Amino acid sequence: MCRSCCQTTISQKLERGHHSLSDRDLPSVKIVQGNADFAFRFYHHVASETAEKNIIFSPLSISAALAILSLGAQNTTLSQLLLGLGFNQSDTSEQEIHEGFHHLLHMLNLPNAEIKLSIGNALFTNDQVKLVKKFLDDAKHFYEADVLPTNFMNPAVAESQINGYIKNKTNGKLDDVVQGLDPEAVMIIVNYIYMTAFWKNPFNYLHTSEGDFYVDDQTTVKVPMMNKDSRFETYRDNILSCEVVKLPYKGDVSAFFILPDQGKMKQVENALTSGSSFNRRIELALPRFTISSNYVLQEMLRKMNITEVFTNRADLSGITGKPELKVSKAIHKAYLNVHENGTEAAATTVFESVPYSVPPEVKINHPFLMVTVHEKTSTILFIGKVKNPNET
Repeated sequence: MCRSCCQTTISQKLERGHHSLSDRDLPSVKIVQGNADFAFRFYHHVASETAEKNIIFSPLSISAALAILSLGAQNTTLSQLLLGLGFNQSDTSEQEIHEGFHHLLHMLNLPNAEIKLSIGNALFTNDQVKLVKKFLDDAKHFYEADVLPTNFMNPAVAESQINGYIKNKTNGKLDDVVQGLDPEAVMIIVNYIYMTAFWKNPFNYLHTSEGDFYVDDQTTVKVPMMNKDSRFETYRDNILSCEVVKLPYKGDVSAFFILPDQGKMKQVENALTSGSSFNRRIELALPRFTISSNYVLQEMLRKMNITEVFTNRADLSGITGKPELKVSKAIHKAYLNVHENGTEAAATTVFESVPYSVPPEVKINHPFLMVTVHEKTSTILFIGKVKNPNET
């Protein structure tokens, strides 16, 4: 069966990654496809709800938080969480899923002088409620979660504690994530991811100039346009009418910029799932931009058939030892800044193709998608859509 280039460019990278024959036995390889499926399915739901807005989120942040939650889930609640995450228990056991996340988080957090990438988890637990020891032990073992007793009876103090933790872990880029805490809360699960990366071949600030960005047929805005004449790995799909340009960072991370032809954004978005490429000299024009997003996840996750955990039928007895527990709130906040030297990002919670002659100039001057991938582990770190670079 043939698939289009824009559809497969990213997914082929994820399927191949840098996996040698020996790498294929690593625990994290077993969760690559599930994580990729979750990432693109979640994007589809976000895009359907926010068609005219910028989008930025970290699928890994969301899936890691849900995976921690699944440690304490039982029965239908558990099966919904795992299926929603993209895992079929007949193919991948619970143990393999958690071992996969454990190895993945370990690999992503390895010290690297070329890129700053920090991913972690925390459980803020009600200091008046005793939680099941196995749940806490598994959260610490598989997800290296910090377990922090919290006084939820004083919501203002609890919010300050949690938000201060997130702000510190994301270098001040995310604050006031948690608001309106319930004094009866039993636990808050936090996953954070922070990345500062530098282009392998940075743009020259002196070549940045004001340019037009065509938001839609009626709207044009002026943006700082970064320009570079260099060799880039590029892709083209004449069926879906889109181009892909890969920009590598120093380290093991790359950004894929997917530029649909004018009016083809929806068509390309619908084709995103988990091409041929070639290296060619082009003149690239890319806007400098900063975007952020804040999502209430309940409705998005319900559309992905993760429903029971938000209802009175939820079985999270593996957390407290009692059945009377449900998730009342799920939020995700993300930030992305792309500039001449590289990218700063933070978040808490892919028909057969044929090479063609690349035009001498690729102008990313209308709405586009951006997917940031850690290639060594084949992991999608961030997915974004820039509808208007001037809207933060």
